[in-house]
Amino acid sequence: MTTTAPRTMTAIVQHGYGGTEVLSIGTAPVPEAGPAEVLARVAAVSPDSGTVHLMKGDPLAVRPVIGLRTPRQPIIGLAFAGVVESVGADVEGFAVGDRVAGTATAAFAEFVVAKPAKLARIPDAVSMTDAASLPVSAGTALQAVRDSARVQSGQSVLVIGAGGGVGSFMTQLAAAAGARVTGMASAGKAEFVRSLGAERVIDYRATPNPADWGRFDVIIEAADGRALHVLRRALNDRGTLVIVGADKSGGPILRGADRQLRAMMLDPWVKHRLTAVMQRENSADLAALLEMIEHGTLRAPIDEVASLDGALALIDRLARQQVSGKAVISLSNLR
Repeated sequence: MTTTAPRTMTAIVQHGYGGTEVLSIGTAPVPEAGPAEVLARVAAVSPDSGTVHLMKGDPLAVRPVIGLRTPRQPIIGLAFAGVVESVGADVEGFAVGDRVAGTATAAFAEFVVAKPAKLARIPDAVSMTDAASLPVSAGTALQAVRDSARVQSGQSVLVIGAGGGVGSFMTQLAAAAGARVTGMASAGKAEFVRSLGAERVIDYRATPNPADWGRFDVIIEAADGRALHVLRRALNDRGTLVIVGADKSGGPILRGADRQLRAMMLDPWVKHRLTAVMQRENSADLAALLEMIEHGTLRAPIDEVASLDGALALIDRLARQQVSGKAVISLSNLR
């Protein structure tokens, strides 16, 4: 189907690996959708810890895939919300004008090409900014709480990194499942974490010893980087430990993936259940999360919505772990 898109677009472009000094606001050709793809006009995007890791080219194990010295794909970002501009001949279930959210490479631009399997329609009652915050972070949280941790009503759950992008969704989802949730975060994020449904908040700086945390049926770890045997000390007998995402542990080659692999290898040999989240983007999970937002059973914990002019400063705040919950960049001012 023909499109009214221009030939060039504004995008957040990456010139190398490092901090936000390697990013700039530039122009790029508008991509063309293939027969099994859709082209979307982007309204809002949301950076996450994965965006920061790819910006830094960290861990080094990803560089043979994304580019050894400079990124092969110069436009950054994955999570977006927008409006379908055109659909490929083989696409079913989406039409021009549909409001959609999802993930795609090179998402931080005015236009993005996406695969239908990674998209979901946005309900009329859900804003573009709220919808943009869900792909990646909320999807990871849902898979951690529902699939990996298998959180049940009445369980005691510790969410480590509860004030972050993934952790803020995990805290809400665990509380919604009927668990008694304790969140671990910095003191500055304590009230924010309580607002998400945590009954108790542990300041990780003031209370660094797991012996002082209490005992939990489930620990979901998204930030701390402690050794597995240390975290297991805070588990009840037959408790579950879930390792989520990349963190500061491990060396420069594997970084946080090192603990994920260790957890899965150790699991058959210990009394506790050890597992890890290998996030899988899919439209069914995203549609479920959008429905939760629509019905008010989940909220998008957005710290700041920045315009494109403030995008690099916002990504820098995220890299410095100064964002409570999610950050969103609005592109609506470009149209």
